Amino acid sequence: MTFAIEVNNLVKRFAKVTAVDGVDLRIPHGICFGLLGPNGAGKTTTIEIIEGINAPCSGSVSILGEPASPKLYERLGIQFQQTALPDHLTVQETLNMFAALYQHTMPMAELIAICELQPLLTNDARRLSGGQRQRLLLALALINDPDIVFLDEPTTGLDPNARRLFWSLIERVKAKGRTIVLTTHYMEEAQSLCDEIAIMQTGKIIAQGAPFDLLKQHFDGVLVRIPLTELPAELPLDYQRHADYIEIATTDVSQVLSTLMAQKVNLAGLQVVTPTLEDLFIKLTGAGLNDD
Repeated sequence: MTFAIEVNNLVKRFAKVTAVDGVDLRIPHGICFGLLGPNGAGKTTTIEIIEGINAPCSGSVSILGEPASPKLYERLGIQFQQTALPDHLTVQETLNMFAALYQHTMPMAELIAICELQPLLTNDARRLSGGQRQRLLLALALINDPDIVFLDEPTTGLDPNARRLFWSLIERVKAKGRTIVLTTHYMEEAQSLCDEIAIMQTGKIIAQGAPFDLLKQHFDGVLVRIPLTELPAELPLDYQRHADYIEIATTDVSQVLSTLMAQKVNLAGLQVVTPTLEDLFIKLTGAGLNDD
């Protein structure tokens, strides 16, 4: 079986810091794969090595079943988190300029339709809103008709409506059989879009699999949360303390409620929630996604 991307025992050191420490990844064709981790976990370095931007100290990368090479890098599309666009060009002119850089491109009409750029073609690219600019940058990542598309935090800073519109564009790209590698700090985004995720910490993969399977593996039942201010002096239940609440994992909510009431805990602020990827991330890393 071949994979869209296969990484074996990847290592990258900078002076005395090991940024990537023996990473193994196998990403199937045609899925949306999320690489998650707190700042400094090594995910950006890993992605840059796969993209050919950075060289590993050791280990190997295969793309579409073959050892990574300049020829195979041409089959990748990359939307960087920050990209400078040429001044004084319309959206259409920007697309035409980038298309001229490649021998093979996606049909322009198809590209414009996927990224919903038709109403923007005559607009100055400098005057686009955040969401419109990201749609243009996605089009530039797709312009060479790539087999694999890398999206580096593509919805950072967008309002909820623009973010969800961009999610629909990603789904369109995946529906065309492309493999998508997504890095994001939004757990709702990863849970909605990703068929599979890997979580990195201190240069290593600490969990990998389908979001549902990982949640089932690490959580049993639901989470009961009460404000930290309501925590009694003694509570005969196992719980985790967070910044402003405690969290009790349980398969028997009735029993937890009975215990809390017996301890005369005020239940006004109680919440019962189903575990999410954010809960999983915090459990495994002990950090929020934006923690340094």
